[in-house]
Amino acid sequence: RAAGPAGPGSCQRPRPELALCSAAGMVPAIAGLLLAVAAGVRGSAAGEQESPPGSRFVCTSLPLDAAGSGCPMPPVPMQGGALPPEEELRATVLQLRETVLQQKETIGSQREAIRELTGKLSRCESADGRAAPGTWKKELGKGKDTMGDLPRDPAQVIEQLSRTMQSLKDRLESLEHQLRANVSYAALPSDLREMLQRRLGDLERQLLSKVAELEDEKSLLHNETSAHRQKTETALNALLERVSELEKGNSAFKSPDEFKVSLPLRTNYLYGKIKKTLPELYAFTVCLWLRSSASPGIGTPFSYAVPGQANEIVLIEWGNNPIELLINDKVAQLPLFISDGKWHHICITWTTRDGMWEAFQDGEKLGTGENLAPWHPIKPGGVLILGQEQDTVGGRFDATQAFVGEMSQFNIWDRVLKAEDIMNIANCSINMPGNIIPWVDNNVDVFGGATKWPVETCEERLLDL
Repeated sequence: RAAGPAGPGSCQRPRPELALCSAAGMVPAIAGLLLAVAAGVRGSAAGEQESPPGSRFVCTSLPLDAAGSGCPMPPVPMQGGALPPEEELRATVLQLRETVLQQKETIGSQREAIRELTGKLSRCESADGRAAPGTWKKELGKGKDTMGDLPRDPAQVIEQLSRTMQSLKDRLESLEHQLRANVSYAALPSDLREMLQRRLGDLERQLLSKVAELEDEKSLLHNETSAHRQKTETALNALLERVSELEKGNSAFKSPDEFKVSLPLRTNYLYGKIKKTLPELYAFTVCLWLRSSASPGIGTPFSYAVPGQANEIVLIEWGNNPIELLINDKVAQLPLFISDGKWHHICITWTTRDGMWEAFQDGEKLGTGENLAPWHPIKPGGVLILGQEQDTVGGRFDATQAFVGEMSQFNIWDRVLKAEDIMNIANCSINMPGNIIPWVDNNVDVFGGATKWPVETCEERLLDL
């Protein structure tokens, strides 16, 4: 301004010179730049008007609200189509003023950000209990109030702001890391407890389910045990009734297996019949006690016929021929001699493998052979007759081939018995009923005058040998 006293917030030109106006807090670098530009302009205008010697420029601070009004520059007429130096200077000054204002706004926004971050940091430190409010200034500025006057060098300002921002970021990251660690450590036991509770709940449910299953199995087992007990009691009652009948003399037999079948005449109508039939067999053992004095030959102790084959299994001695074993109408002669009117224990074994057979008399093996109907299985579903040879299934008996005498303990197994077992049966050491055909009273029927009688004891039969 050309008139008025000099004072704060105004520019004064005591001599012909250019006054510059700046905002409060302008950095020295900008002021120096303005002075350099002003000096250059003065040098370029020296040809038209010399400035008095000893002239100088004075710059004073203006309040922020005065930045708009500023110190207007007087217009300078243009020369030769180019802008006058004052106009160029004015345009440059306006541009620099705008730059300075933008830097002011940037610095102000950075200050606001620093204040906000510092406030948050102070609250976090206060909550953490490690720092008291108001201590951040000394830590950041190393004892100086960094929010006061900034260094006058822009490079130092920027460097100081960068260090401040980095320090704040580091401290915030440290606090966040500690906060996350504290939260995770505090939450871990709770999560562990929840996981353990869930696991315990699952185990408890599994245990209850297993207990329920065991209870069900126990109930089923109890029911099955009850049914089995009832069956056992029924069988025992039947046996008790049978024993009572035997004790009262209502039956001629001492036990279900202590009987014999008597066939005293050589006819075609006296015989016994086994109620049970044979399954398919790949091996067998037949044992029985015999006593006969008929001649010539004892006849046919037993025969088994199936549809299509009347001689599936036959033991026969007729005429002056030796005792023969027929399987599928194939013949093997056995070295047995039993027509002396005494009790003899006879056992015959056979297997389809190579058709091997064995003959035992009174526990002693007297003969063996092979190739008797090899690889031929015994057919099931046939008829088993005692005392007659069948020409058809269950009939057409021939009196010349009938058995004359007595027989007992006729048993059949579906395997080849060991020689030791056969010896024990023959010498009365064990009682071993057949697993396919056992010798029991209710499994044998007699026809044509054949009779059942009590049989001598095993020891008495041995004494008869």
